[in-house]
Amino acid sequence: MKERPASTSPGIPMLLLWLALVGLSIWRLIAAARAQEALFAVLWVVVLVLAVFLMAGLFMVEPNQGRVLTLFGDYRGTERRAGLRWANPFLAKRAVSLRVRNFETGHLKVNDSDGNPVEIGSVVVWRVLDTFEAVFQVDDYENFVHVQSEAALRGLATRYPYDAHGDEHDTSLRGSTAVVAEQLQREIHDRLIPAGVDVLEARISHLAYAPEIAQAMLQRQQASAIIAARQKIVDGAVGMVEMALDKLSSQKIVTLDEERKAAMVSNLLVVLCSDRATTPVINTGTLYAG
Repeated sequence: MKERPASTSPGIPMLLLWLALVGLSIWRLIAAARAQEALFAVLWVVVLVLAVFLMAGLFMVEPNQGRVLTLFGDYRGTERRAGLRWANPFLAKRAVSLRVRNFETGHLKVNDSDGNPVEIGSVVVWRVLDTFEAVFQVDDYENFVHVQSEAALRGLATRYPYDAHGDEHDTSLRGSTAVVAEQLQREIHDRLIPAGVDVLEARISHLAYAPEIAQAMLQRQQASAIIAARQKIVDGAVGMVEMALDKLSSQKIVTLDEERKAAMVSNLLVVLCSDRATTPVINTGTLYAG
């Protein structure tokens, strides 16, 4: 079964009708009592009680809210029209919010695809689409959303590494946030279909290595960053040395043999690649031995 519209009446006309009936019953009851007409008095008492009972069928539907109507366990439809409505007083009327809601999972501790323990949490934005499935297909749809979202997040975290380890094309939890968020939303949505729930957005809100390996992983990241920076420095230094030798040769400023070129290259690379300030040494003698 799926959700279907309920058959209800506008509440304002029904409220006016019952109020008029109550007023009429009270007036006729007083008149019958004064005329000592016991039969008519009992009749109007019954009408008064019936009018008051029928007024119990009035109920309010707020915007973005649904009322699931059941009669002795039998589903009779869902009323989504906002305002004051009236239905059979014997109908049970359960309110179900149709508003967009969100919640944040706790910080779950799981192992990524490399086996490293990580802490991960997510934010899930959702709403109820089918009130029948939300109320009757699962025991508690709100708790169902929370449990299934955490289960989907755990499963996702075990399939990807925390970091791509230098390969920009690999999918990772830290480096591929858009891809991971899309996959997480799809998995949570598939799990929540039986509850009539639509997942509008799901994204990772917290991601970190577990405390027991956080320091070691930080050192690993720092080492990777240092290596990458050194590679760029060396590439730049080699280009600058090559440019300096070409200009010296093309402009015929000085002619260097292979041995002196090697010495110059060595000195330039030391200056350009060193992570500390270099101290120049001034040669006050001749370049060549006597």
